Amino acid sequence: MRLTKKSHACVRLEKDGRTLAIDPGGFSEEDAAAGADAVLVTHEHPDHFDEGRIRTALEANPAAQVWAPRSVAEQVSAAFPGRVHTVGHGDTIRAAGFEVAVHGELHAVIHPDIPRIANVGYLVDGSVFHPGDALTVPDHPVDTLLLPLQAPWSKFSEIVDYLRELQPRQAFDVHDGLLSELAPPVYGRMLSPQGPGIGATEHRRLLPGESAQVR
Repeated sequence: MRLTKKSHACVRLEKDGRTLAIDPGGFSEEDAAAGADAVLVTHEHPDHFDEGRIRTALEANPAAQVWAPRSVAEQVSAAFPGRVHTVGHGDTIRAAGFEVAVHGELHAVIHPDIPRIANVGYLVDGSVFHPGDALTVPDHPVDTLLLPLQAPWSKFSEIVDYLRELQPRQAFDVHDGLLSELAPPVYGRMLSPQGPGIGATEHRRLLPGESAQVR
Protein backbone atom coordinates (compact mmCIF):
# COMPACT_ATOMS: atom_id res chain seq x y z
CA MET A 1 0.00 0.00 0.00
CA ARG A 2 1.35 3.40 -1.00
CA LEU A 3 0.76 6.48 1.17
CA THR A 4 0.93 9.96 -0.36
CA LYS A 5 0.84 13.03 1.86
CA LYS A 6 -1.29 15.94 0.74
CA SER A 7 -1.42 19.31 2.49
CA HIS A 8 -2.63 19.52 6.09
CA ALA A 9 -4.83 16.57 7.13
CA CYS A 10 -5.31 14.83 3.77
CA VAL A 11 -3.61 11.63 2.64
CA ARG A 12 -4.14 9.24 -0.26
CA LEU A 13 -3.66 5.48 -0.10
CA GLU A 14 -3.16 3.36 -3.23
CA LYS A 15 -3.41 -0.41 -3.57
CA ASP A 16 -4.14 -2.73 -6.49
CA GLY A 17 -4.96 0.18 -8.78
CA ARG A 18 -7.46 1.71 -6.34
CA THR A 19 -7.14 5.03 -4.49
CA LEU A 20 -8.61 6.03 -1.14
CA ALA A 21 -8.55 9.68 -0.07
CA ILE A 22 -8.97 10.71 3.56
CA ASP A 23 -9.99 14.22 4.68
CA PRO A 24 -9.67 16.32 1.51
CA GLY A 25 -10.40 19.61 3.26
CA GLY A 26 -10.08 23.26 2.43
CA PHE A 27 -6.42 23.42 3.46
CA SER A 28 -5.47 20.63 1.06
CA GLU A 29 -4.96 20.85 -2.68
CA GLU A 30 -7.92 21.49 -4.98
CA ASP A 31 -7.41 18.06 -6.54
CA ALA A 32 -6.84 16.26 -3.23
CA ALA A 33 -9.74 13.87 -3.87
CA ALA A 34 -9.60 13.88 -7.67
CA GLY A 35 -9.42 10.39 -9.15
CA ALA A 36 -10.18 8.68 -5.86
CA ASP A 37 -12.33 5.55 -5.88
CA ALA A 38 -13.41 6.17 -2.28
CA VAL A 39 -13.29 9.11 0.11
CA LEU A 40 -13.35 9.00 3.90
CA VAL A 41 -14.09 12.08 6.02
CA THR A 42 -13.44 12.14 9.75
CA HIS A 43 -15.57 15.18 10.67
CA GLU A 44 -17.25 18.33 9.44
CA HIS A 45 -14.62 21.01 10.10
CA PRO A 46 -13.63 22.72 6.85
CA ASP A 47 -9.95 21.83 7.08
CA HIS A 48 -11.04 18.16 6.83
CA PHE A 49 -14.19 18.38 4.73
CA ASP A 50 -14.65 20.59 1.69
CA GLU A 51 -17.89 19.96 -0.16
CA GLY A 52 -16.49 21.23 -3.44
CA ARG A 53 -13.60 18.80 -3.38
CA ILE A 54 -15.96 15.92 -2.60
CA ARG A 55 -18.35 16.88 -5.39
CA THR A 56 -15.49 17.15 -7.86
CA ALA A 57 -14.36 13.62 -7.00
CA LEU A 58 -17.84 12.13 -7.25
CA GLU A 59 -18.67 13.88 -10.51
CA ALA A 60 -15.37 12.81 -12.12
CA ASN A 61 -15.77 9.16 -11.11
CA PRO A 62 -19.35 7.83 -11.23
CA ALA A 63 -18.29 4.78 -9.21
CA ALA A 64 -16.64 6.76 -6.39
CA GLN A 65 -18.28 6.67 -2.96
CA VAL A 66 -17.97 8.56 0.33
CA TRP A 67 -18.12 7.44 3.96
CA ALA A 68 -18.45 10.02 6.74
CA PRO A 69 -20.26 10.88 9.98
CA ARG A 70 -23.89 11.91 9.59
CA SER A 71 -23.14 15.65 9.88
CA VAL A 72 -21.00 15.40 6.75
CA ALA A 73 -23.00 12.82 4.82
CA GLU A 74 -26.20 14.88 5.05
CA GLN A 75 -24.53 17.77 3.22
CA VAL A 76 -23.78 15.81 0.04
CA SER A 77 -25.99 12.71 0.04
CA ALA A 78 -28.99 14.29 -1.71
CA ALA A 79 -26.94 15.11 -4.82
CA PHE A 80 -25.40 11.64 -5.00
CA PRO A 81 -28.05 9.12 -3.90
CA GLY A 82 -26.69 5.76 -2.85
CA ARG A 83 -23.07 6.91 -3.00
CA VAL A 84 -22.67 8.68 0.36
CA HIS A 85 -22.74 6.51 3.48
CA THR A 86 -22.99 7.35 7.17
CA VAL A 87 -20.57 5.61 9.53
CA GLY A 88 -19.96 5.56 13.26
CA HIS A 89 -17.84 3.91 15.90
CA GLY A 90 -17.72 0.14 15.58
CA ASP A 91 -18.60 0.01 11.88
CA THR A 92 -16.53 -2.02 9.44
CA ILE A 93 -16.75 -1.19 5.75
CA ARG A 94 -15.13 -2.14 2.47
CA ALA A 95 -14.25 0.97 0.48
CA ALA A 96 -12.82 0.43 -3.02
CA GLY A 97 -11.11 -2.76 -1.91
CA PHE A 98 -9.78 -1.34 1.36
CA GLU A 99 -10.98 -2.83 4.65
CA VAL A 100 -11.81 0.03 6.99
CA ALA A 101 -12.69 -0.13 10.70
CA VAL A 102 -14.25 2.96 12.27
CA HIS A 103 -13.07 4.07 15.72
CA GLY A 104 -14.02 7.01 17.93
CA GLU A 105 -17.02 9.25 18.43
CA LEU A 106 -16.11 12.82 19.39
CA HIS A 107 -13.76 15.59 18.39
CA ALA A 108 -11.14 16.48 20.98
CA VAL A 109 -12.00 19.31 23.37
CA ILE A 110 -10.95 22.66 21.92
CA HIS A 111 -12.38 24.64 24.85
CA PRO A 112 -15.15 23.79 27.33
CA ASP A 113 -17.27 26.59 25.85
CA ILE A 114 -17.12 25.08 22.34
CA PRO A 115 -19.55 22.19 21.76
CA ARG A 116 -17.92 18.94 20.70
CA ILE A 117 -18.88 17.44 17.36
CA ALA A 118 -18.76 13.94 15.91
CA ASN A 119 -15.33 12.70 14.83
CA VAL A 120 -14.34 9.22 13.71
CA GLY A 121 -10.98 7.67 12.96
CA TYR A 122 -10.31 5.15 10.22
CA LEU A 123 -8.07 2.08 10.50
CA VAL A 124 -7.31 1.00 6.94
CA ASP A 125 -6.42 -2.63 6.21
CA GLY A 126 -5.69 -3.17 9.90
CA SER A 127 -2.55 -1.09 9.49
CA VAL A 128 -2.85 2.66 8.82
CA PHE A 129 -4.81 4.80 11.30
CA HIS A 130 -6.08 8.34 10.69
CA PRO A 131 -7.68 9.61 13.92
CA GLY A 132 -9.02 12.89 12.56
CA ASP A 133 -9.16 15.52 15.31
CA ALA A 134 -8.91 13.26 18.34
CA LEU A 135 -6.34 11.09 20.04
CA THR A 136 -8.43 7.95 19.70
CA VAL A 137 -6.90 4.64 20.73
CA PRO A 138 -8.36 1.84 18.57
CA ASP A 139 -8.80 -1.66 19.94
CA HIS A 140 -6.33 -2.98 17.37
CA PRO A 141 -2.56 -2.56 16.95
CA VAL A 142 -1.55 0.30 14.65
CA ASP A 143 1.43 -0.14 12.35
CA THR A 144 1.36 3.33 10.74
CA LEU A 145 -0.14 6.29 12.58
CA LEU A 146 -1.09 9.52 10.85
CA LEU A 147 -0.16 11.82 13.69
CA PRO A 148 -2.10 15.10 14.13
CA LEU A 149 0.99 17.13 14.91
CA GLN A 150 -0.50 20.51 15.84
CA ALA A 151 -4.00 21.83 16.45
CA PRO A 152 -5.90 24.32 18.63
CA TRP A 153 -7.06 21.34 20.71
CA SER A 154 -3.68 19.72 21.39
CA LYS A 155 -0.44 20.23 23.23
CA PHE A 156 2.89 18.55 22.65
CA SER A 157 2.86 16.43 25.80
CA GLU A 158 -0.40 14.82 24.65
CA ILE A 159 1.16 13.95 21.30
CA VAL A 160 4.09 12.24 23.01
CA ASP A 161 1.79 10.30 25.35
CA TYR A 162 -0.40 9.28 22.41
CA LEU A 163 2.58 7.80 20.60
CA ARG A 164 3.69 6.04 23.75
CA GLU A 165 0.24 4.52 24.21
CA LEU A 166 -0.29 3.36 20.61
CA GLN A 167 3.34 2.35 20.00
CA PRO A 168 3.03 2.29 16.19
CA ARG A 169 5.97 1.12 14.14
CA GLN A 170 6.03 4.49 12.38
CA ALA A 171 4.20 7.81 12.50
CA PHE A 172 3.78 10.33 9.70
CA ASP A 173 2.79 13.93 10.43
CA VAL A 174 -0.60 15.24 9.39
CA HIS A 175 -2.59 18.25 10.57
CA ASP A 176 0.44 20.48 10.12
CA GLY A 177 -0.96 23.15 7.80
CA LEU A 178 -0.98 25.91 10.42
CA LEU A 179 2.74 25.59 11.15
CA SER A 180 5.39 27.86 9.68
CA GLU A 181 8.58 26.62 8.05
CA LEU A 182 10.33 27.04 11.41
CA ALA A 183 8.29 24.29 13.06
CA PRO A 184 9.39 20.99 11.43
CA PRO A 185 12.96 20.98 12.80
CA VAL A 186 11.65 21.74 16.29
CA TYR A 187 8.99 19.04 16.26
CA GLY A 188 11.35 16.63 14.54
CA ARG A 189 13.95 17.07 17.26
CA MET A 190 11.37 16.71 20.04
CA LEU A 191 10.03 13.49 18.48
CA SER A 192 13.52 12.07 17.95
CA PRO A 193 15.75 10.33 20.51
CA GLN A 194 16.79 13.83 21.60
CA GLY A 195 13.29 14.49 22.92
CA PRO A 196 11.37 13.03 25.86
CA GLY A 197 11.06 9.66 24.13
CA ILE A 198 8.39 7.93 22.07
CA GLY A 199 9.62 4.38 22.42
CA ALA A 200 10.49 2.41 19.30
CA THR A 201 8.25 4.44 16.98
CA GLU A 202 9.96 5.95 13.95
CA HIS A 203 8.69 9.49 13.48
CA ARG A 204 8.73 10.53 9.83
CA ARG A 205 7.74 13.64 7.91
CA LEU A 206 6.56 13.75 4.31
CA LEU A 207 6.18 16.97 2.37
CA PRO A 208 2.96 17.38 0.37
CA GLY A 209 3.23 15.17 -2.70
CA GLU A 210 5.82 12.81 -1.20
CA SER A 211 5.01 9.13 -0.79
CA ALA A 212 6.06 6.10 1.22
CA GLN A 213 5.27 2.41 1.18
CA VAL A 214 3.28 1.17 4.15
CA ARG A 215 2.08 -2.27 5.17
